[in-house]
Amino acid sequence: MSEVMDKPRAVIRGRKVVGGVAEGEALVTRETISGWGGVHAMTGTIIESRHELKDQSFAGKILVFPGAKGSSGWSATFHLTRLAGTAPKAMIFNIMTTKAALGAVVMRIPTITDCDQDPLDVIRTGDWVRVDGDEGTITVWSAKPD
Repeated sequence: MSEVMDKPRAVIRGRKVVGGVAEGEALVTRETISGWGGVHAMTGTIIESRHELKDQSFAGKILVFPGAKGSSGWSATFHLTRLAGTAPKAMIFNIMTTKAALGAVVMRIPTITDCDQDPLDVIRTGDWVRVDGDEGTITVWSAKPD
């Protein structure tokens, strides 16, 4: 964490899907993500043609999104991101589905859902975020000003 980000802007509490701790830069979307045909697993890039994050990679970032859409191919695609080294560091999502939960489990990354504040309203792309799946907490620091 950078020395300019001493005091957190927000702490969100939620429910653990997968334990562990990770921190990094947030990548936020208000659109659900399709695994089958929506993600290029070898790069971690959103390739869905009308998605607001098209051509952006979530590799090594904290992915904040409403949830998964599509078929059971979601977990297979996201498992491939883990194998390719392009998975997000952690996930935060609003809508619990078997697709999203299984995706988190096969990637083995800290994941939180059922938050006491809507993470899509609190976290912005570029913010520094610490996800503690064991404690069910998300700590948010503002993005470093340019």
